[in-house]
Amino acid sequence: MSSLSISRVEAFDDNYIWLIHGNKRGSENNVIIIDPGDEEPVIDVLQSNNWIASGIFITHHHGDHVGGVSELVEKYKIPVYGPSNERIPCITHPLSEQDKVTIPELDLVFDILDVPGHTRGHIAYHGHNSLFIGDTLFAGGCGRLFEGTPAQMQHSLSKLLNLDDDTMVYCAHEYTTANLTFAIRVEPNNQDLVKRIEQTSVLRSQHQATVPSLLKIEKQTNPFLRFNENSVIDAAAQFAGHKMADSVEVFKTVRYWKDTLD
Repeated sequence: MSSLSISRVEAFDDNYIWLIHGNKRGSENNVIIIDPGDEEPVIDVLQSNNWIASGIFITHHHGDHVGGVSELVEKYKIPVYGPSNERIPCITHPLSEQDKVTIPELDLVFDILDVPGHTRGHIAYHGHNSLFIGDTLFAGGCGRLFEGTPAQMQHSLSKLLNLDDDTMVYCAHEYTTANLTFAIRVEPNNQDLVKRIEQTSVLRSQHQATVPSLLKIEKQTNPFLRFNENSVIDAAAQFAGHKMADSVEVFKTVRYWKDTLD
């Protein structure tokens, strides 16, 4: 499991802003802020807990992920890490795949993954058995293809399949119930999925968050990671009315299928 201490800040209707705490003795009150779409709840949490803002990580340019950046930078004078292929104000450290973010004073190190599809330049931060994935992957789902192609998104998601099963996935929205409602349409006989739906229902009935999620569970239940599974291939073919040519077409078909229902 993740070796990090991470706090969650709720914003808007369903956004999560993550705070990564310093990972060594004496730095626990220092935090890195992930995708602050709104500065006010972040400032409130920092002030109420006497936490210190040490930097910002951005995954992509959408307003609900960057709307609070400029105000936080003005208030705290902190560095901003973000995708090199997107125009985002205030970025001091542009990043792309093969880059590594090292913050020695907090004992934090993250590798950068290029995961385009939701947007053209979307990146993810991977380290300490944790994945901060923005809107590329959701618990039980994936982001819409606003700018990228199905092939790009399928390739991005394929990278996640190579990560360790015990990776904790920190996405940016509480969409799990709706995502799993669709997932069971695709795989009605997936018992891991049936169990996850039951667990999610209990959590939400208690007003608890369903994220982060375990990557192992995503691999078992998320149809957008299961484009190589026969059950998903067959469901996509049945929906489309013809055989699937490859895994990209499977992903494209399942994504289109969900889009028709949203």
